[in-house]
Amino acid sequence: MFGYVNANRTILSSEDNITYQRYYCGLCQQLHKDAGFKGQLLLNYDLTFMVILLSGLHEIESDTSSFRCIIHPVSKKHAYINDTTKYASAMDIMLSYHSLVDNYKDDGNFISGQYALALKKHYANAKEKYPVQANAIETYIASLSDMESKNETNIDMVSNLTGEMLGVIFSEYKHDEWSKELYSLGFYLGKFIYIIDAYEDLKKDIRKGNYNPLRFMQENSPSEYETFIRVTLTSLMAECAKSFERLPIIQDASILRNIIYSGVWTKYEYLKIKIHKKDKE
Repeated sequence: MFGYVNANRTILSSEDNITYQRYYCGLCQQLHKDAGFKGQLLLNYDLTFMVILLSGLHEIESDTSSFRCIIHPVSKKHAYINDTTKYASAMDIMLSYHSLVDNYKDDGNFISGQYALALKKHYANAKEKYPVQANAIETYIASLSDMESKNETNIDMVSNLTGEMLGVIFSEYKHDEWSKELYSLGFYLGKFIYIIDAYEDLKKDIRKGNYNPLRFMQENSPSEYETFIRVTLTSLMAECAKSFERLPIIQDASILRNIIYSGVWTKYEYLKIKIHKKDKE
């Protein structure tokens, strides 16, 4: 994943900050259990959001564990781990494996290639346990590659692919009466992630000659480009929020609302400042 779906921790209550960190640490510990230290390197906030969301929706209680963190070794840390943590770990491994393979194919990145090779057996284990999700990810990778080869400029069409894939991952955890709303939430969140990732990478992709569907918009309508990005991202998160509010979530709802209504925008605002600063240099 990409790390865009995080909390705005400056406005979280102290209690919610502790809870959020424990879910994050829980995913880190589960990744270590599933794939060792190389698994922990895959840790991201996007899938922490999914853990909190699915835990809250299904009112799943977490086991609390204490551990020593090699990054913060001074005092013991605490982690929340439950079945959704295990699910998120498997999804993280499968998504990251394909991302690393893609990096190797595109750029010939030796490190990415070796990392993917090290994850291969863990990917196979996750795929065996979650074949529907694995198929959605593999279909997404193949479809995206096809779009890239055709140099598709329709950003809505291309971002739909990420939306459809993430919709399946969110909705197929239990496949129950809430699956439709979870699919919708994952779909719009996936489109948001794809577009903001393309927004961040545009300058680099232009420099390297890599595919980026935003390039057509930026080159042909430069005066409207930033407005287009902001309006599109806003509309996508509005749809995501609508689906969230239709879910009967009480547990940790304040953390989830912080992420949806504020957290995702902190990264966007940071990127906008960073990009504009580089333009002036």
